[in-house]
Order: sequence, then structure tokens, then C-alpha cells
Amino acid sequence: MSKLASTTNVALPEGFWGGLGEGIGAIALYAVLGVILMLIGFYAIDFTTPGKLSDLVRAGRPNAVIVTASGMLSMAFIIVIAIFGSGGDLAAGLIQSLVFGLVGIIAQVLAVRLLEWTTRLDVGATIESERFAPGSIVVAAVHFALGLVVAAAVL
Repeated sequence: MSKLASTTNVALPEGFWGGLGEGIGAIALYAVLGVILMLIGFYAIDFTTPGKLSDLVRAGRPNAVIVTASGMLSMAFIIVIAIFGSGGDLAAGLIQSLVFGLVGIIAQVLAVRLLEWTTRLDVGATIESERFAPGSIVVAAVHFALGLVVAAAVL
């Protein structure tokens, strides 16, 4: 075997480092946008329900934790699908994620208020309870399901 035949070329493709840098930048921008949207979503839920949600979560109120977690998961679904649907266009993906995320937040708040009105479920009392309340699973399911619906609509 000749010396040339046993040599392996390990060169990176042209533009590798630039593409890697762009990818890291996109991840950072989407992460920041995701955190901002989740914070807006959290405070929208907090604003529209009686009681201070962040205090209730910190105090370990099980129903507040369940409702908050489901709201955050549904926001993540919407953001992930908006990113996926952007087809690799960073600007379009960021704008879609922002717009669809805000629409999702509004839809979630309205859906929970509608649930509260139609079922006569007192969401405020439910999330403030120190004991597990089965109604919190219904509220969580509404958040989760609506996140899936909005995410599917994005596609």
C-alpha cells in the first residue's frame, strides 16, 4: 500500500465555521424569545387568575404548579412548531414565533376564562388550595390541548 493511499483528508467543508456561528446565534435568539414568551405567558396567567401565581408556585401549592407547568409546556409547543415551520429562515421564524406565541397566550387566557365560566370552576380557589384539586387537571388539560391546537394551526 502506498503512503498516499493510507492518508485520510480531514478538512472541514468550506463555510463550516460561519454556519456554526449562525446556528449558535439562532439558538440564542430563539432561546431568548422563548423565555420572553414564557414569561409573558406566566404573567398573563398570573394576571387573569386571583392570587399571586408566583407566590403560590414557590409555596408548593400543587394546583398552581400543575396549571403553571401545563401553561409553560403549551407555550413551548407553539414556539417549537413555529420554529419548525419557519423552514430555516431565521427572521421569519423569530417573527412567527413571536406572533403565534402571543396569539397562543391570548387564546389560553380566554380558553381558561371560558372553561371557568362554563363549568363554574373557580380557578382562583383551585390554584390557591393547599391540597390537590382534580379541577386543576382540567385546567392543565385545557392549557395543554390549546397549545397543541395552536401549534398545529401554525403548520
